[in-house]
Amino acid sequence: MDLLAVCTRAPRAVVCGESALALHELIDDIPTAVHVAVPRGTRRPTISFPPTVVAQYTPRTFTLGVERFEAAPGETIPVYNAARSVVDAMRHRSRVGDTLALSALGRYLRRDGRSGIDEIQHVARELGALSVIRPAVEAVLA
Repeated sequence: MDLLAVCTRAPRAVVCGESALALHELIDDIPTAVHVAVPRGTRRPTISFPPTVVAQYTPRTFTLGVERFEAAPGETIPVYNAARSVVDAMRHRSRVGDTLALSALGRYLRRDGRSGIDEIQHVARELGALSVIRPAVEAVLA
């Protein structure tokens, strides 16, 4: 319900980061805040409750990997897909932690197999993060 409340108050926001990883069941942690992204250059929503972390992404890649998630019966919210969420975790691993990022990557690759590798490389290429993703994928699969 926290996700729905935040997305209702910030209609341009997309669920990202740890919140998206948890929705996709790629991490076991329960995020302490709702993580959302808005396009860079737009007003950052200020939401005091529930606790909310707002990231800003370039408008060129902001819509990459957005899908809808049913947060309540008949109520959907925008969320980054599993591949985009993993790539973002790897890109921002200094903030989210290496352990969380690599764990999410490993779980994603075990679950989605070869098609997951193709999708994650596509997203990484679009975000200019292939140099981060390639060695991590190789390490996880080794």
